[in-house]
Amino acid sequence: MKAFKITVAAVAAMFASVPLFAQNPIIKGTFTADPSAHVFNGRVYVYPSHDIPAPADYNRKDWFCMADYHVYSSDDLVHWTDHGVIVDQATVPWLGNKKSYSMWAPDCNYKNGKYYFYFPANNAIGVAIADKPEGPFVHQPTAIRGAGGIDPCIFIDDDGTPYLVWSGMGLQVCKLKDNMVELDGASSRVNDIPRGMTEGPFMFKRKGIYYMTFPWVEKERETLAYCTSDSPMGPWKFRGKFMEQSETVCWTNHHSFIEFKGQWYLFYHHNDYSPYFDKNRSVCIDKVEFNEDGTIAMVKPTIRGVGVTKATEEIQIDRYSQLGPENVKVDFVHSDSPFDGWKAIFWNTTQYRQPIWLSYERVDFGSKPLKSVQLRTYAPAGGTIQLRADSLQGPVIAEVKVKDSMEWTMPTAELRSQLQGVHTLYVLMTDGSHVEVDWVKFAE
Repeated sequence: MKAFKITVAAVAAMFASVPLFAQNPIIKGTFTADPSAHVFNGRVYVYPSHDIPAPADYNRKDWFCMADYHVYSSDDLVHWTDHGVIVDQATVPWLGNKKSYSMWAPDCNYKNGKYYFYFPANNAIGVAIADKPEGPFVHQPTAIRGAGGIDPCIFIDDDGTPYLVWSGMGLQVCKLKDNMVELDGASSRVNDIPRGMTEGPFMFKRKGIYYMTFPWVEKERETLAYCTSDSPMGPWKFRGKFMEQSETVCWTNHHSFIEFKGQWYLFYHHNDYSPYFDKNRSVCIDKVEFNEDGTIAMVKPTIRGVGVTKATEEIQIDRYSQLGPENVKVDFVHSDSPFDGWKAIFWNTTQYRQPIWLSYERVDFGSKPLKSVQLRTYAPAGGTIQLRADSLQGPVIAEVKVKDSMEWTMPTAELRSQLQGVHTLYVLMTDGSHVEVDWVKFAE
């Protein structure tokens, strides 16, 4: 079959190797959703869809709008590289409407020395092939015959047999031929799922058990639920939920699982950067645990996320692990520019006498002595921020005096205690009525 090379190299070069630093959400500066994560060559690659504001030529201003795909990678789940555009709707050879903005949830996997990227558009599923996980990818000239639907998932069993899973009028599973671009026989429908499953399948295998996972609407919004089987073709047994629906108004969720360095992780999305429009979403990660019988323990979304933050980088304490009393809250630094991130707001009244604090887990202080700490703060009436290690009663690392100012300032302080290795950072306001903190950063 003749292949067509994607002509987006110039666009991709603009984004290639852009470093991104994140907790949850993990990608900053652009909207990402429907994350498909895989481990290739010891590195994690995430293939999400890409939410964009609806352009003038797209009449659904209130709906999902996606025109292309990026790929991101990391070796520590903290520092992410944007490798740029790998597929664009304008270059798909079989797509009649080059402005459909329907480039929904994709997936990618490795076989026969190649990386195969599967993506939906206009109720069809296409394939692009590359020699490296970040591309460049080369389109196949036609969509996969017989696989009409959305949200493809490509699963490769231990014996090398590939399976394609997709949704639309239920979930379908079918073997692929060894060429990875043609169905091999009839598909099998995943039955016995209570009403509410509409999209987003992801299949994986652990300790001989096949897991078919998917978004499932139990009430108003999508939870994440699953079935298990002894075979990738079923029959399947419904097992229930492993993530509850969003506590805020984000109607969708979509996910994937990986095992990385001995720990299982769940990738999913939420509308953190777009709280008032849930069609612009962002990818998050949290740890997954399995019960002894193989069932998935409930996963509670966090804003701290996963991974270790270096003390010498900007520690975004607004992505906290634990929040103290009601006198601490989180808000955007700039309400009209969400990608600038959040800030922690500490405030007090004469009636409130309890400690005002939050904690941030997994800060690596390294092995070399650190000398000082800097904060980015806003405090109209001034105040004092105290940093402690590992508990509210732990050793005082530093006390930072924040001068009164109507502008953001960056006060510093010498360290009182020396730490090595990984610790939990406690941040307390010990004096003042209103202090806002954007980040904390230690220096040698």
